[in-house]
Amino acid sequence: MRFLVFQHIACEHPGIFRDFFKADGIAYDAIELDAGEAIPSLDGYDALWVMGGPMDVWEEDQHPWLIPEKAAIREAVLDRRMPYMGLCLGHQLLGSALGVEVGKMAAPEVGLLDVDLTAAGVSDPLMAGLPPRQKALQWHGAEVKSLPKDAVLLASSPLCPIQAMRVGPHAYGLQYHVELTSRTVPEWGEVPAYACALDDSLGNGALPRLRDDAARLMPEFNRTAKGLYDNWVGLIRGVARAAQ
Repeated sequence: MRFLVFQHIACEHPGIFRDFFKADGIAYDAIELDAGEAIPSLDGYDALWVMGGPMDVWEEDQHPWLIPEKAAIREAVLDRRMPYMGLCLGHQLLGSALGVEVGKMAAPEVGLLDVDLTAAGVSDPLMAGLPPRQKALQWHGAEVKSLPKDAVLLASSPLCPIQAMRVGPHAYGLQYHVELTSRTVPEWGEVPAYACALDDSLGNGALPRLRDDAARLMPEFNRTAKGLYDNWVGLIRGVARAAQ
């Protein structure tokens, strides 16, 4: 299999999922949209991953590549029914591409916080074998305001009701981060927009605390990531078999 990955800043890549891809022999092409790389044809790809970034989905004047990116997401999800995984901004772009509002939250959601699966989430194949309450890294100030057509709510939190959703049979968006490695928090803390959001939400000097807390929880984060990955790849393989 070969995956297409959209990135919006170099430090927000598939993280630990790169190790899982390699172990399974899955090739992937990462397109750095903020660096001006062009979106290729979706032909020949088995799935689309869309990662996070410091920009907002409505900032098309500052980031004109958001326009063709949303068009590619619509093509992948609606026209091709391609398996999709969107994380943070990738989750918001899925909502925006499918016509629902994405806007500022009443208060940013930043830190290591709980995400609760809905009844539909508990029974969804993506979440099979995972606990109904998961600890996750949050670092965002925007949210998907309503579910797209044919979407199912899979997870929520007190500050952000739409934490995870499925659109159709195999397009998923997760507002929270599951791709963490030991380098994630230190690297993201070097991004000015992220550093400001962190200090505003958790107080000055929050980065070392968040780094240490994330390190303690890393085994749990990585187990969750592996469970999600195995479930999602199982879905993709089912799609591939059905198409044969």
